[in-house]
Amino acid sequence: MNPRAGLLPQGLAAASLGALQTLAFVHSALWWLPLLCTAALAALLWREAPRRAALLGWLYGSAWLGAGVWWLFISLHRYGDLPAWLAVLAVALLCMGLALYLALALGLFAHWRRGRVALDVALFAALWLLAELARTVIFTGFPWLASGYSQVDGPLAAWAPWIGVSGIGTLGAAMAALLAAAWHGRAKPPQALAALAVALAVPALSAAVGTRDFSRPSGELSVSLLQGNVPQDEKFSMQHVPQTLAWVAQALQGARGQLVVAPETAVPLLPEQLTELVPDYWPALRARFEKSGQSALIGVPLGDYHSGYTNSVVGLSAASRGGVPYRYDKVHLVPFGEFIPTGFRWFTQLMDIPLGDFARGPLNAPSFSVGGERIAPNICYEDLFGAELARRFIDPARAPTIFANVSNIGWFGDTIAVQQHLNISRMRTLEFQRPMLRATNTGATAIIDHRAQVLAQLPPFTQGVLDARVQGREGLTPFAWWSARLGLWPWLVLAAALIAGVLSVPKLDPCAPGDRAARR
Repeated sequence: MNPRAGLLPQGLAAASLGALQTLAFVHSALWWLPLLCTAALAALLWREAPRRAALLGWLYGSAWLGAGVWWLFISLHRYGDLPAWLAVLAVALLCMGLALYLALALGLFAHWRRGRVALDVALFAALWLLAELARTVIFTGFPWLASGYSQVDGPLAAWAPWIGVSGIGTLGAAMAALLAAAWHGRAKPPQALAALAVALAVPALSAAVGTRDFSRPSGELSVSLLQGNVPQDEKFSMQHVPQTLAWVAQALQGARGQLVVAPETAVPLLPEQLTELVPDYWPALRARFEKSGQSALIGVPLGDYHSGYTNSVVGLSAASRGGVPYRYDKVHLVPFGEFIPTGFRWFTQLMDIPLGDFARGPLNAPSFSVGGERIAPNICYEDLFGAELARRFIDPARAPTIFANVSNIGWFGDTIAVQQHLNISRMRTLEFQRPMLRATNTGATAIIDHRAQVLAQLPPFTQGVLDARVQGREGLTPFAWWSARLGLWPWLVLAAALIAGVLSVPKLDPCAPGDRAARR
């Protein structure tokens, strides 16, 4: 038999499945779609040789990421002025490079599988977990579209307070492997039915787990969230900055909430530049919030040439009167946008993006106190890294009662990135059972409760102020407790232990047809 037979249709099928499942990261009601797509992928490679399995995994992963983060092209080409061909190439190389983790994982699965359903399911889930951990950590990490995010409205979301998004993704991979095993075991009805029954039992067990409250109400705040809707090509243009500053000042001065939150770089100038352009801008804002009993969190770049620059949030309140205002500096910086990876300065010099090389803030930053609540800011895609946010829960007495994300997704235009980021924030609220305030430039500006329900939201790509109330929460979820202390290490240890356990068992039948194919 020609070992290349069927490779083209298989490859097209794998790529189509990878692209198709990304719908669930936008339309969360389609939570079942990634489970079926992953199951179909597992069925495609269940008895394949390692090289072909790796290729199918690479095609699946490349299409998965390509269909999900194509909007990076907009920031590189439209706003970064990269030639279109180079922007397309850069996004394609990023997606294909990140897909190598999945390719390696599935190649190893084909090489190590034991021919026993339970062991092969455990091996598939463990290697899937390792691939997602690699994408989360290596080269500062880019876990956007991690498989667990597709389940924010599915039954597996009930596990979020226990095991977080990585655990949910691993459960989903195990379900998919069970479905694939049931398909391939259909010639042996008892085994196939057993695999299918276990796969269906996972969501049923999730429903039994339910959404137990590990947290309790701590207090209530009225909040005002600003959405400036400044076009990205005008955001840092000195021709349009005065208009932006005027709207932000007017919205802050007129806000009614106990806490007012303005988006990332709502004030788009460094302090020295702002003083030169509007000398009384900061003094007026400080006077407004230091005397009114209200508080504000405002996104602004800080620093100078000598001390370095930070992407920051400044907090103004009566507590800052006569002293230094609260300050949060972004910790997890965006490669190329906020720091320049070694050897890639030439690439960033091709782009016309004003934010280039920032310093990192402290990982376990203090919260901002407002009305008895502890507000924990995070900036842009920092809410993608749950294990880093968990560090703020080491001391329960100082743990946040409310998260506040300030973002500017305007870099990516009117695209699916807006809804994807909203669902990422929703997953964080489930993991920690804390509400999330989202103040963004173009959307999604919203208030999410501790059960991931969007309580209020401004229409994306409109200018306005969202006024609502938010209920703070205190108490620790199991995920917050162990992740604060151990980070991602438990997952690495679990995956390694599962793989070691599987490999300690001999293959069921080394002479089976599937294994002969694997040795080619």
